[in-house]
Amino acid sequence: MTSSDVLVERLVAWGVDTIFGLPGDGINGVMEALRKAQDKIRFIHVRHEESAAFMACAYAKFTGKLGVCLSTSGPGGIHLLNGLYDAKMDQQPVLAITGMQFTDVTGSFGQQDVQLDKLFIDACCYNERIMSPTHMEPTADLAIRTALMMRGVAHITIPIDIQLQDLSDKGRSDRNVAHHTNSVMAITGNLPVMGNLAQAAQILNNGKKIAILAGAGALHATDELLQVAELLGAPIVKALLGKAAVPDDSPYTTGGIGLLGTAPSQDVIENCDTLLMVGTSYPYMEYLPKPGGVKCVQIDSNAQRIGLRFPVDSGLVGDSKKSLRELLPMLKRNSNRRFLERAQRDMDDWNHTIEKEGTNSASPMKPQVVGHELSKRTKENAIIVSDSGTNTTVWARYMKAKKGQMHSCSGNLATMAGGMPYAIAAQVAFPDRQVIAVVGDGGFTMLMGEFITAVAYKLPIKFVIIKNNTLGQIKWEQMVFEGNPEYQCDLFPIDFVKFAESIGAKGVRIDQQKTAGARFDEALAIDGPVIIECVVDPLTAMLPPKITPKQAVKFSEALAKGEPNRIKIALTAASDTVRQII
Repeated sequence: MTSSDVLVERLVAWGVDTIFGLPGDGINGVMEALRKAQDKIRFIHVRHEESAAFMACAYAKFTGKLGVCLSTSGPGGIHLLNGLYDAKMDQQPVLAITGMQFTDVTGSFGQQDVQLDKLFIDACCYNERIMSPTHMEPTADLAIRTALMMRGVAHITIPIDIQLQDLSDKGRSDRNVAHHTNSVMAITGNLPVMGNLAQAAQILNNGKKIAILAGAGALHATDELLQVAELLGAPIVKALLGKAAVPDDSPYTTGGIGLLGTAPSQDVIENCDTLLMVGTSYPYMEYLPKPGGVKCVQIDSNAQRIGLRFPVDSGLVGDSKKSLRELLPMLKRNSNRRFLERAQRDMDDWNHTIEKEGTNSASPMKPQVVGHELSKRTKENAIIVSDSGTNTTVWARYMKAKKGQMHSCSGNLATMAGGMPYAIAAQVAFPDRQVIAVVGDGGFTMLMGEFITAVAYKLPIKFVIIKNNTLGQIKWEQMVFEGNPEYQCDLFPIDFVKFAESIGAKGVRIDQQKTAGARFDEALAIDGPVIIECVVDPLTAMLPPKITPKQAVKFSEALAKGEPNRIKIALTAASDTVRQII
């Protein structure tokens, strides 16, 4: 039995059944061990190691299990980093396994001589180089345990020669007793202290205009969130990664917050007197209440996150679902329902606006049409992912989360290119569920080779590409946030339908509002992977729900400085949301 065999044995013992990666000579020992254990662990062969790390992160998000990725030495390991930071920043348990140069030539400026354990220091909560075959078992166990319990990235790098060495007790030190570790995982109770619960309940019971901000940590606490909302008369505002925490047809939610959110959510946050944060460390503090005027209770399983974004009056360290269950019997019904009722009226108006934008028949087709028509056709158990860019707004604001669905994206890292690998991981994990990726033409082309992976594994994912031939989010950021004309944002056009067909898949083009619904029906009914190319107006701004005076001034400055499309943008503004800032 080699070191690599020991590694695979430990992975199996911990319940790992899927690894995403790319072979290479720096990892041949591990690949051979995986070949011999292919009846126990499936290896998903990707086209780029960055994708493997994204897939491991997404696999962890959607299954709750450990995500695992594998790469060769040197450049292969380097490629993993973007996806690993995605996992780190969204607190997902991922194990990265990499190869490394032969031990006796490490540090001698040889080929692919990158000491990956040093490179990965900042990305990982556990990070070790395997020193011998007897070092593998306890290190692998500790790496996996740490990733799962700390919800972060663990990394093991294995020099090529050690991968191939046979396990022998002759090389074992007296302090390394064989099999002194195992795969039994101790689970914390994840319950807050009783005294803290009473304090939190008192604060919430004293509130009149109470708001709930729910994030990814509350995705499994839907029923409890709704019960608390009913008792407290509290609208539920959702951070981006908490999109599926409460279905969007609930009368208790005002949808998302911030740049991609809704105007009613922003009004709720600006006018509340008490804030209950559940499973979120939402990073954009400028969208939260001003410190000092609002009481705050925060629930988070990670004590480090308590008070990170807002000065809390009571912090409950525990699992969101369990904590809310403990809190519920202590809460009194809030007799002041006006705050909730106003939010509901505002949300009715907002939904009317969204409907109007989503049915706009203008040409070129508006990107809002894509979200509006696609949303109506998603299944109750669909898994829907987004990339980063203007496509994120289409998904976040115009696609409604239904009960039973999963939604996600690269949250805190907000990296482009993650959407397609996320979708692949979701479909691998749940082969019988509808999986849809809403991506931009910029993000898609960064890792477009992974469409071949979807075709190779016959994954019936529907890739909805928002095609505007520009880096749309960056364009509007240059104008609205910096007051500068757009520069170097345009993309060379690609025919994505022909690209799909060239690989043996199907492609459907949508470029008119009046036929969009029928074309989506056609595309979603196709068996197998499909690219749905949605050609949209590049001059439609996907702007914040409430425009600030500063943003209005910056936008005007951008037009005055010589924005090349200023006339068309001004004309578009007459019927678009841009009119708010002109």
